[in-house]
Amino acid sequence: MMRKKSVSASKASLVLFLCQMISALEVPLDSKLLEELSQPPTITQQSPKDYIVDPRENIVIQCEAKGKPPPSFSWTRNGTHFDIDKDAQVTMKPNSGTLVINIMNGGKAEAYEGVYQCTARNERGAAISNNIVIRPSRSPLWTKEKLEPNQVREGDSLVLHCRPPVGLPPPIIFWMDNAFQRLPQSERVSQGLNGDLYFSNVQPEDTREDYICYARFNHTQTIQQKQPISVKVFSTKPVTERQPVLLTPTGSTSTKVELRGNVLLLECIAAGLPTPVIRWIKEGGELPANRTFFENFKKTLKIIDVSEADSGNYKCIARNILGSAHHVISVTVKAAPYWITAPRNLVLSPGEDGTLICRANGNPKPNISWLANGVPIAIAPEDPSRKVDGDTIIFSHVQERSSAVYQCNASNEYGYLLANAFVNVLAEPPRILTSANKLYQVISDSPALLDCAYFGSPKPEIEWFKGVKGSILRGNEYIFHDNGTLEIPVAQKDSTGTYTCVARNELGKIQNEVQLEVKDPTMIIKQPEYKVVQRYGQVSFECIIKHDSTLLPTVIWLKDNDELPDDERFLVGKDNLTIMNVTDRDDGTYTCIVNTTLDSVSASAVLTVVAAPPTPAIIYARPNPPFDLELTGQLERSVELSWIPGDENNSPITNFVIEYEDGLHEPGVWHYQTEVPGTQTTVQLKLSPYVNYSFRVIAVNEIGRSQPSEPSEQYLTKSASPDENPSNVQGIGSEPDNLVITWESLKGFQSNGPGLQYKVSWRQKDVDDEWTSVIVANVSKYIVSGTPTFVPYEIKVQALNDLGYAPEPSEVIGHSGEDLPMVAPGNVQVHVVNSTLAKVHWDPVPLKTVRGHLQGYKVYYWKVQSLSRRSRRHVEKKILTFRGNKTFGMLPGLEPYSSYKLNVRVVNGKGEGPASPDKVFKTPEGVPSSPSFLKITNPTLDSLTLEWGSPTHPNGVLTSYILKFQPINNTHELGPLVEIRIPANESSLILKNLNYSTRYKFYFNAQTSVGSGSQITEEAVTIMDEAGILRPAVGAGKGYSETLFATSPVMHTVRPTFYKVQPLYPRIRNVTTAAAETYANISWEYEGPDHANFYVEYGVAGSKEDWKKEIVNGSRSFFVLKGLTPGTAYKVRVGAEGLSGFRSSEDVFETGPAMASRQVDIATQGWFIGLMCAVALLILILLIVCFIRRNKGGKYPVKEKEDAHADPEIQPMKEDDGTFGEYSDAEDHKPLKKGSRTPSDRTVKKEDSDDSLVDYGEGVNGQFNEDGSFIGQYSGKKEKEPAEGNESSEAPSPVNAMNSFV
Repeated sequence: MMRKKSVSASKASLVLFLCQMISALEVPLDSKLLEELSQPPTITQQSPKDYIVDPRENIVIQCEAKGKPPPSFSWTRNGTHFDIDKDAQVTMKPNSGTLVINIMNGGKAEAYEGVYQCTARNERGAAISNNIVIRPSRSPLWTKEKLEPNQVREGDSLVLHCRPPVGLPPPIIFWMDNAFQRLPQSERVSQGLNGDLYFSNVQPEDTREDYICYARFNHTQTIQQKQPISVKVFSTKPVTERQPVLLTPTGSTSTKVELRGNVLLLECIAAGLPTPVIRWIKEGGELPANRTFFENFKKTLKIIDVSEADSGNYKCIARNILGSAHHVISVTVKAAPYWITAPRNLVLSPGEDGTLICRANGNPKPNISWLANGVPIAIAPEDPSRKVDGDTIIFSHVQERSSAVYQCNASNEYGYLLANAFVNVLAEPPRILTSANKLYQVISDSPALLDCAYFGSPKPEIEWFKGVKGSILRGNEYIFHDNGTLEIPVAQKDSTGTYTCVARNELGKIQNEVQLEVKDPTMIIKQPEYKVVQRYGQVSFECIIKHDSTLLPTVIWLKDNDELPDDERFLVGKDNLTIMNVTDRDDGTYTCIVNTTLDSVSASAVLTVVAAPPTPAIIYARPNPPFDLELTGQLERSVELSWIPGDENNSPITNFVIEYEDGLHEPGVWHYQTEVPGTQTTVQLKLSPYVNYSFRVIAVNEIGRSQPSEPSEQYLTKSASPDENPSNVQGIGSEPDNLVITWESLKGFQSNGPGLQYKVSWRQKDVDDEWTSVIVANVSKYIVSGTPTFVPYEIKVQALNDLGYAPEPSEVIGHSGEDLPMVAPGNVQVHVVNSTLAKVHWDPVPLKTVRGHLQGYKVYYWKVQSLSRRSRRHVEKKILTFRGNKTFGMLPGLEPYSSYKLNVRVVNGKGEGPASPDKVFKTPEGVPSSPSFLKITNPTLDSLTLEWGSPTHPNGVLTSYILKFQPINNTHELGPLVEIRIPANESSLILKNLNYSTRYKFYFNAQTSVGSGSQITEEAVTIMDEAGILRPAVGAGKGYSETLFATSPVMHTVRPTFYKVQPLYPRIRNVTTAAAETYANISWEYEGPDHANFYVEYGVAGSKEDWKKEIVNGSRSFFVLKGLTPGTAYKVRVGAEGLSGFRSSEDVFETGPAMASRQVDIATQGWFIGLMCAVALLILILLIVCFIRRNKGGKYPVKEKEDAHADPEIQPMKEDDGTFGEYSDAEDHKPLKKGSRTPSDRTVKKEDSDDSLVDYGEGVNGQFNEDGSFIGQYSGKKEKEPAEGNESSEAPSPVNAMNSFV
């Protein structure tokens, strides 16, 4: 057990070390620079591992490499040195490692069979090639054999064996006749994978004497021929039919092993008459889509790019009308090694750290071994900066002598992978790659980017100056990019001048000057204007411009965003465009575009061409209403209506609309009946019984509808029995012992006659009962009493009137009333996932005990006590509802280091069942909240007193406090950082021997065994030395003396200078998701520079589709993804724009329905009703004040207008997009405590957290997804981590990673 703990501890320390590693130096791809830098060898070209050569030609074994200085080459053969100087047939190409073995002048290829390996070496290391196996191709002759003629009975099966000679590589087999024509193949006759020719059954036409098998050896371009085979088929009457028998493979089962990525070929060939048909299936699964193909008349199953998932049993079934036969092939997919992470070249500066990682997979798992300069690392020369840990080599504080080439070998029984990766340690003075005196020209008020591409090792610091003797550039008006570029966001005329870029590191300094010219913008001072011109007239558009005198503008005219017509009528002048003899085709939009080498402007105007002279406009109007309506041909169910159209008013009538009124049931209400084309003036109308009809007609044209015509005469149709029955029939019980039957009643004209009633019938389903019926009046509900609890019933409702019944109605299924569930869920288990999340499982209850529709399960859970305080508090039960027959759920928002209880209840439409026995579980420790306060008092010349309060939420047992502090000078630069660990039982500390009249910044946080909590910051100043007391001689000039506080014996030494705070390496972590049916809330934590532009990428998990990208508004740390598919697994990651494209790790979540509720209804709480009344009263008072001020004619002051138009970034949450507004903590605006000073641009913040559901912004009714995870987040800004003293007191190390430089 102790050994396991030590191993885990070592792995944890390794992970921590890797997280602190500085990434490798990036070398620009500058050809001149690359020619000057030293570089270990890199293999650029080599022959394949398995190299089959033509024995008649010279053998060329390739090995090319690059490096600085150029590498030398050597070879091994079969593991020993290959001295090419001793073999006259072998030469090496100049400036290359490629071998040429002369075979054409007397050499024999067989003499040079073997395993070759190339080594490329220079003073920086040695790279090696793969093991190259050289084998000459072979195409042997067919062995002589005596072939007897094959005499076969018609209908029998036959196999003609090819048995080709064993060649290298294996030959391609095909069958032909003496005339070199391929023998025809079919479902009956086909060639197998082994080259044999199979006949499922022979026919008389198969008789011939020239069945010839050919073997083609592609490598040597030769074809070998087997002796002809004779087949004679003799007939017997009758021909006996036979059921299928497999010719190959034999037996009922067989096995096959294939390698990952290869093509899997499985074959089944059967004999039988009639000819069998082959079908393939995979037992327990489906054949892979898009990778499965059938060949050789479905006798061969081909699966490309196989993977481990394709392992399994594949069955081929041969079937004809007499029966079937089958064979099962058990396929196992193994894998030669393949890369997960291949090692990548490292370029480091002296003193830096780095890692080489080599990860591969395979089946079986490959073995990883390392070599250094081609020698196993175990016997290679020792390097104190190097440590091997399995598949990783860790480098610490490298020196130039650490440069080498490392080889990673991953191997198993099916093959190996070999990769070279060098470690190149460079110490180079700065170089500036941007051309000297480069000229940049920009337009005023636009950005200017001045390049300063550089390289050096260690990474140089870049500074910019304006003018020859100007001061260093600083301030918000400049942006300094990591690649050395200086950006002036808004360049002005006074920005013109000479700018100097200075690059320096510990090995030297270099500078370069560039020129910036700021030009006046190009403007159109008189733009073209809208023109109306008569046909055949003349029109002119003006475009007068103003531009910088040093820029040459060009003016282009466009018509409708295209070139002007090639027409002499268009005259382009210096400042105008004139169109002569205007036609209708000239109508359109004309655009003047002015271009210079730096900017472009445009202006447009519309030309409208009108006729001359104008003619009076035709008046178009809606038609007049039809008139003279007449009813003819009256029948019981139809009548003919005719009318005379009104005036069209210059727009043809397109159609007529006929409406009707039922004067018996709905007098005064007109309904749509039908419509006919505008050319038709009569229509045959279908009628219903027992309706007093009258009709009217409306005419329609393109302008609109006419007024309705006068109504026609009335026509009362005769009564009849109903034609239809009520709709939407339902049966739902309101009590455990009743059944409420409801329906939608028929409308008046649907009754077809007087005395409308309904016949309601019901009987219990799946019980041999007779129908029970009752006739009720014209109502829409009937209650059946005395029913069993929640049983199904068959229900039907039939309409009837005084003349008879409607047709037989259809039956529907309903249920009698529900009752509360009888039993509680059993076997309740809780799995604690982390300090704030637990997963609960339970067994489902039997459906018979639910006594209703199962709606889901409710989990009641509540906090019993905090394990750190051992104090009880008011118990607030929380409820999570999980829809459907789920048997698990997630409990979010738990408090760390606490004891909880829960129980589970089943829910139906009536309510909740009994609770399961309470289950107790405990959450583990978490990180604490920030200390409740940090107060600095009693400032003296050289000491400060710190007092603090313990965290509001310790979330565990406090182990210590961490205090970090550093001095701040007058320019807000930070000095070296000091860290002190304080016992957890302390609440104050006196820091002594500080510098007088010096400002200090303090960072303070608490720790548990899990880790550090959020910190609180404060600043304070020691008082001024008014008496002129001299500084102490020991440690003079330091930010503080060597004795820090009364109880600390630790000695500290720092440099006297101040340094800029190093920016935190940006990272995104703790990506969490809370998903509902169609949306998900994504939140994350960000550490790095402010004002990063985030984006969220997502896609369906396991899919190869491209990631979808959503831009996050502002610098928020949350985002809502909408439009998701319910019940789907998604992958998600978060990234930031403009920060080297870094992203978070991927997270996976699944959408699905979920609900959450509280035990208490907020609408019934007295405090809530009182709060609403107070809000209503306040709104009423504000309305009265606004009304009085408005009547007085007063105006709001500017401050009130600004408040009325608040920044949209601080608005509350919007319902439409689910985003959150910013909020500010009231404690941010509290005055500083006595003895504390804070700069105007800094605030002392106290961070706290509470994991209750209310603090998540959820209110009473929280929302949870299907697995119970919480939907909704809260955001708050974190205090930046202080800069470490070492980082601020030394030149920054290069942080850009690279693969290799070429």
